[in-house]
Amino acid sequence: MDMSFSPDDQTFRAEVRQFLQDRLPERLSEKVRLQQELTKAEIEEWHAVLNEKGWLAGNWPREFGGAGWTAIQRHIFDEESALASAPRVLPFGIAMLGPVLQKFGSKEQQDRFLPRILNGQDWWCQGYSEPGAGSDLASVKTTAVRDGDDYVVNGQKTWTTLGQHANWIFCLVRTDPTAKAQEGISFLLIDMTSPGITVRPIVLLDGTPEVNEVFFDDVRVPAENLVGEENKGWTYAKYLLTHERTNIAGVGFATAGLAALKRIARAQQAHGKPLIENPLFAARLAEIEIDLMAMATTNLRMLAQAAAGQVPGAESSMLKLKGTQIRQAINDLTRRAVGPWALAFPSEAVEGANDDLPPGPPEAAAATRAYLNNRKLSIYGGSNEIQRGIIAKSLLGL
Repeated sequence: MDMSFSPDDQTFRAEVRQFLQDRLPERLSEKVRLQQELTKAEIEEWHAVLNEKGWLAGNWPREFGGAGWTAIQRHIFDEESALASAPRVLPFGIAMLGPVLQKFGSKEQQDRFLPRILNGQDWWCQGYSEPGAGSDLASVKTTAVRDGDDYVVNGQKTWTTLGQHANWIFCLVRTDPTAKAQEGISFLLIDMTSPGITVRPIVLLDGTPEVNEVFFDDVRVPAENLVGEENKGWTYAKYLLTHERTNIAGVGFATAGLAALKRIARAQQAHGKPLIENPLFAARLAEIEIDLMAMATTNLRMLAQAAAGQVPGAESSMLKLKGTQIRQAINDLTRRAVGPWALAFPSEAVEGANDDLPPGPPEAAAATRAYLNNRKLSIYGGSNEIQRGIIAKSLLGL
């Protein structure tokens, strides 16, 4: 395949860079660069800027209000956004639910929910994992029992990212407890303001309540909020996870993280010389960069296949597996580059309060926060052990 970008792609890259230079507020990019927690209002602000430009849903077809970008254009936008320290586009509505509704949802569901995702009226979160069903999603126990025109939902979801901000959640629920594991699951859209829903925060290693537990106690959900057919939710869940795992690979984030690591290594001193000139450090840096270049090539190959109409399979597991390993390696080496300054990690650094911070480079708290927070990368979206199993079965026939 031709690995070079076309003249049109290069023109598009220049357009994206100019847009980010003109419209990305410096206060937002600075918070992203320093790994500080963005408020709900700040996330919504950037989403609104992208939506005004028509670029919020680059992966959506134009008929649904998206930009209709090619796979290569989406890759370019993600890479340039990461390099500019732009806030990430939250994936739950745009990259996960949107494609599911476009492929499996009813016309009424598409007309109702897709415009509200774009204009910011609805903030979606994901209700997949449970205390006894993480990577093994087929073990979900949250039930939805049909009662007239409603489903009555009972159970618990966990690790619900940014659920404290959401007003809607898409859930995997068990609608046939007598069926085989994958065959009795349905895909349900639930209003988070419904009576009987309780959200409890979970504080992570870096001190932030990024994820939550969500409890459902006799929550009534209109049957019209069922996506597709009852007991066919596993098909829709797998379709969504393919998009999620490719997104988790984070080629753009890794590229931006590597560039930041090099800047830090040039500024830090080791034995009177820039750290980047230290042979051992330089060897570790080179190993990461080589792995990233190989992953970027695999990502472009997968994008080319998508552009040709092929559906990604085990390749998305390969990207998720290798991408998370590379990002964690960058986090680890960045923390080591900062040295003892990374030991002091006040919560104020995450919250954006810059008064009375300990001495040291501003990247120190960011390095520690990223290292602690991104331990999750190899767990969520299907743990890396699960991805290895998928690769072994699908590609190696084991």
